[in-house]
Amino acid sequence: MRRRDFLGVLGSASAVWPLVARAQQAMPLVGFLHAASQQPNAHVVTAFVQGLKDAGYVQGQNLQIEYRWAEGQYDRMAPMAQEFVDRKAAVILAGALPAAIAAKQVTATVPIVFVIGADAVKFGIVESLNRPGGNVTGVSQLYRELGAKRLELLREIVPPTALIGVLINSRNPNTEDHLAQINAAARSVGQQVAVFDAFSQRDIDMAFSGLVARKAGALLLSDDPVLTVRRDQIIALAARHKLPTIYYTREFVSAGGLISYGSATGDNYRQGGIYVGRILSGAKPADLPVLQPSRFELVINLKTAKALGLSVPPAVIARSDEVIE
Repeated sequence: MRRRDFLGVLGSASAVWPLVARAQQAMPLVGFLHAASQQPNAHVVTAFVQGLKDAGYVQGQNLQIEYRWAEGQYDRMAPMAQEFVDRKAAVILAGALPAAIAAKQVTATVPIVFVIGADAVKFGIVESLNRPGGNVTGVSQLYRELGAKRLELLREIVPPTALIGVLINSRNPNTEDHLAQINAAARSVGQQVAVFDAFSQRDIDMAFSGLVARKAGALLLSDDPVLTVRRDQIIALAARHKLPTIYYTREFVSAGGLISYGSATGDNYRQGGIYVGRILSGAKPADLPVLQPSRFELVINLKTAKALGLSVPPAVIARSDEVIE
């Protein structure tokens, strides 16, 4: 190639790069803020991206997505949310209650779509479910309301036991409500429960030691991002101590846990993605009602049940949405 031609090509290429850069800058930025960690939540990212696609938005084509994971460290959430505000994000997706609270604290103008298991009205995130008001709307996973049902299921599949443990993270603002539901259900059937508070890896080790010392016959896991981060540790300890445990999402059971009952997390995040897409297309959060789950999942791992020496009643298997063998 002659020098003149080469310089001509180089000049054309250099002229294109500013256009590409401007095109990228013109794409709206969506900030994905989550209280837990990425590894156990890959499925929610996939579902969220699918929801955006369903609404007509694709990463790299007509929007940008950036992810921030707090790894269960709730004090990191507000600075992460503020970073998205400073970056002029078009919408923030807040996964879990601590993320939603942090995002709402730092902005009253940037639209926020949450996916949480708590009462959004009680925590002041929205004015009402039908008319959220302000800059926030989202999807309720109804985790808090399902504690009683999980206790009932656990009592169906384990031999009668004097004590059932409940593992919580008291740093989560939703824990008090969730625990109240479980305690009320336990009192109604005369079931004794013992609560163990855990945040760190060491806390969880100590909690299981306490469960064994108290001769707990089963364990109910309260929904919490920190406990999701510690998923593999919790499943391993439950197996080691032969402690039947019920979880709040199917991902625990897919990873070796015994049983889970909860709303379909993937569906919830897909709906969150659709809402983000609608806002990008001009809808206002104040006019989008908070969505309720449309599907609930009961998932059982019979391989784990066998390892624990449990025979799951046929009636429970018949009601299940998925059985892992």
